[in-house]
Amino acid sequence: MKVVIYSTPTCPYCLQAKSYFESKNIDYTNIDVSTDQKAAQEMVDLSGQMGVPVITINDKVVIGFDKSKIEALLISNE
Repeated sequence: MKVVIYSTPTCPYCLQAKSYFESKNIDYTNIDVSTDQKAAQEMVDLSGQMGVPVITINDKVVIGFDKSKIEALLISNE
């Protein structure tokens, strides 16, 4: 399973998402869009959103820390 979080260091929902994945022992890649303009554009292209977090789980996009959607995607990818 491939999990990617597009985030910023000061975003509380980003921190919640990372904490959630860590509590479930799920490896994820964190991409700080505040320092990587190319990644920020990639995030907008994927989601149509400027806000963070944007999370991808096996290329399925979740906008924000939508715990129920994240859990559904994690279960379907086990």
